[in-house]
Amino acid sequence: MPLFSHGFLRVAVASPRVTVANPAANAKAIEELLLQAEWHSVAITVFPELCLTGYTCADLFGHQTLQAAAETALREVCAFTREGYQGLAIVGLPWILGTSLFNVAAVVHRGSVLGLVPKSYLPNYKEFYEHRWFAPAAKVTSSEVDFDGTCVPFGTDLLFKANDVSGCVLGIEICEDLWMPIPPSSLQAFHGATILANPSASTELIGKVNYRKELVCQQSGRCLAAYLYAGSGVTESTTDVIFGGHSLIAEAGSILAESARFERSSLLTVADIDLERLQGDRQRQPSFSDAAYYGLTSQRRFRTIDFTLGPRAWKTSETLQRRVDPHPFVPGSSKDRDERCAEVFQLQTAGLAKRLEMVGSVPLTIGISGGLDSTLALLVACQTLDLLNRDRHQLTGFIMPGFGSTEKTKSLAQELVEHMGVKVKEANIRELCLEEMRQLGHQPFGIDLAGLDVNTLTEKLKTIPHDKRHDLVFENVQARMRTSLLMNAGFVVGTGDLSELALGWCTYNGDQISMYNPNVGVPKTLVRFLIRWVAEHHYQGKPLQKLLHQIADQVITPELLPMGHDGTDVQSTEASVGPYELQDFYLYHFLRFGFNPKKLLFLAGQAQFDQPYSEAERQMWLKVFLKRFFANQFKRSCMPDGPKIGSVSLSPRSDWRMPSDASVEAWLKEME
Repeated sequence: MPLFSHGFLRVAVASPRVTVANPAANAKAIEELLLQAEWHSVAITVFPELCLTGYTCADLFGHQTLQAAAETALREVCAFTREGYQGLAIVGLPWILGTSLFNVAAVVHRGSVLGLVPKSYLPNYKEFYEHRWFAPAAKVTSSEVDFDGTCVPFGTDLLFKANDVSGCVLGIEICEDLWMPIPPSSLQAFHGATILANPSASTELIGKVNYRKELVCQQSGRCLAAYLYAGSGVTESTTDVIFGGHSLIAEAGSILAESARFERSSLLTVADIDLERLQGDRQRQPSFSDAAYYGLTSQRRFRTIDFTLGPRAWKTSETLQRRVDPHPFVPGSSKDRDERCAEVFQLQTAGLAKRLEMVGSVPLTIGISGGLDSTLALLVACQTLDLLNRDRHQLTGFIMPGFGSTEKTKSLAQELVEHMGVKVKEANIRELCLEEMRQLGHQPFGIDLAGLDVNTLTEKLKTIPHDKRHDLVFENVQARMRTSLLMNAGFVVGTGDLSELALGWCTYNGDQISMYNPNVGVPKTLVRFLIRWVAEHHYQGKPLQKLLHQIADQVITPELLPMGHDGTDVQSTEASVGPYELQDFYLYHFLRFGFNPKKLLFLAGQAQFDQPYSEAERQMWLKVFLKRFFANQFKRSCMPDGPKIGSVSLSPRSDWRMPSDASVEAWLKEME
């Protein structure tokens, strides 16, 4: 299946070995890289500025011999693209128009030059002296030029649109153009360009590489576009300066691929850009279209040159030429992860602190199970009280063992609240739940409750076969009983996380409700890392440090169903709703980009998860995700306040508005 079907387009930036002032040799070097690009099924390949002559020809640019040789080299490249390369190539050369010489990028496709784009801004300071040889684009006197008897569009008002690939619109600027306050690519993006190409010859100086990367990243982010930056390499003349061949491919503010610098051989850097994602981002951000409508676009008009990429023979495997992060909520490096955890923890405490300032010194309550979410909420609450210079005894940690609670988690919960220095209250809810079920006339798992005491019922529950342990009333009674106790005692700090809200893995008016929930924007895959980070950065060298690591290593379970004969828990959350690393992956791409089920499955197949999932497993858990996500919107529609943490949020007041009665059938049908 071609990548086009998932909205991807394969692109490349190239840095050939340049022979200064030898266009014939440079054409051959370009053709060698185009052969590589064809083998990789690249649709668009960008070469550096003035790559047919070399950027450092200086006063030789004024010689007709070099100018004529450059045009001849362009013809050779054009001829090569009739058979040798089926994609779009962008090469640089000097071009005479009237009495002026322009630094241009030629767009070549299957034997033809589709257009010539001149450089708008010419650097003429320090090591740069382009005004000596070239005229800026503002001095262009004709919108067309003749090339071998063909009329070729000429100007900075050109966009190149593939009529057979949705969203593939190319705009071009050259080197210095990017460094300007309003780069030409900004206007190109406003007029529909989703791919911005920059043939460049940027010199290398200490620290410049990072600034260059920031520029490319920022421009791709502001323009909601892909940015292809091709830099001249070390084989340029080194009379006074050095070129590193630094080439970059960015998308919407992130670097997808980056070349090595100072390589002696030609380099081709390949990546797959996601046009579907870019189009979706622009659609979901009306401020982008507002800027296009009201802003500078009113001053410019663009010409669109249509072309056909045509069917591509994907000679390589279907592996994407970009990394698909299996854990989009959790940074891969320990340094980035620590920074993320520090920021998230600050956001959580800042949000809770503001709410506590508003409500005053009221009693706070939190249910402590010994599990991940309640531990994180407790850590946030204690840090917040410290931040406000309030006594931690304002907070009471309720330990409320039920029919599914194990001694292990109970002991962890008890040890945790003792170390945290908060008030502790233990309330065994089994007696209360037994009486509630009697009043409801409910027989849990078919057990007649008449005349049974709590201990007898507990023993009977242990005999229930695993495949018969399904009783929603039994679970809900316990969850709501805990919430009732917490709310009757004070201001409840919630514990449920983002992943549970997405999957509806929470009891309505049970653990779904609270007065304020600091965890509401934190996905399950990040919760463990947050707890470990707090352990290492707030409680290092203290007994709590080891305890928090123990809790972070716990199996995720709601502990609402009966225990086994040996007194251990038999209810695994992930066995019911799916592995959280997979469900968080679906959650991120479904909400952040609005991807359809086919693309979600494709991306999941490209990601390297902690454990391998078969195609059948990925499909099964995606179906579970979709069904649960749609079926449980009613719980999210009345969720309590809590801080937005990342780009994915389910708050019905800000980020996610969805009818509770929406049908999932169209999504499931697409999967089939």
